[in-house]
Amino acid sequence: MSIENSIRYEVSHDEQTVADEAVTEEVPELQRSVAQEIQAKVDTNHFEVAGRGLTLEAEERMAAREAEIGRTRSRWDHRQDSDREARTRDVAERRNEARRRRFSKRAASVDPWAEPDRVDPRTGMTRKELASVNKQARRIQERVQTGTTTAALSKRLARRMAEGADIVDASVSVTEAEWLAPGTVVPIEIIGNANRSEVDIAGRVTVLWESSSPAISQVGLIEDGTSITKFTVWRASDQPVVKEGERVRFRAVAKSWYEGRVSVALTGWSRVEFPEREERL
Repeated sequence: MSIENSIRYEVSHDEQTVADEAVTEEVPELQRSVAQEIQAKVDTNHFEVAGRGLTLEAEERMAAREAEIGRTRSRWDHRQDSDREARTRDVAERRNEARRRRFSKRAASVDPWAEPDRVDPRTGMTRKELASVNKQARRIQERVQTGTTTAALSKRLARRMAEGADIVDASVSVTEAEWLAPGTVVPIEIIGNANRSEVDIAGRVTVLWESSSPAISQVGLIEDGTSITKFTVWRASDQPVVKEGERVRFRAVAKSWYEGRVSVALTGWSRVEFPEREERL
């Protein structure tokens, strides 16, 4: 190819490229009309076209899921007023009652009052006796403050009286049992009678003295009006410092005995509460 033909070819090639670019730039951009966008939203959201545009596998999975939901929600009797829930509750209640009766019959071998067919002793009392029992039950509840209801306390009093005790002896027995119940603040006078290794006590710190051991943080006496006892705070327990004359409540303190006297020790499981500080907040 000659130089002239080569130049002519290159010029014609460049002109064709420019012409093609010009044609390309003149092609208009396709855009959706407002009517097309509205129709697309209708087609997408309408319940009759749900699933369209999906693959066959996705459509089958969606159809299977809808069928499973419908099968799960349907009732066996296909009625809107089905009593299935009510019948289920009745069956569950009857089974629970049967289990409670079986347990109560076994417990009756230890406690005769646990017998489910035994009549409440309050039903055989006169109106005057029942009023006295209920009045004494309210007094016990106000004094001990364990959370036991008045009805439960009056029932226990009536049982003790049915066994032959009078109202005074029955009250003393029930009151002492309530004092010694777990979680109750036990009077210091009877902490030795509590049938457990840890008790809760409350009172006022009357004396504090220097400890003879570096393992002891504080040692002193606490009094609640019924008696007085020694308390020891171990340093490893990391308990807050108490002051003389301060009213405190010791939770889960360990009992210990020395020369026939009971004392308490605060361990890592114990907790110290300050009622007077809480009242000021």
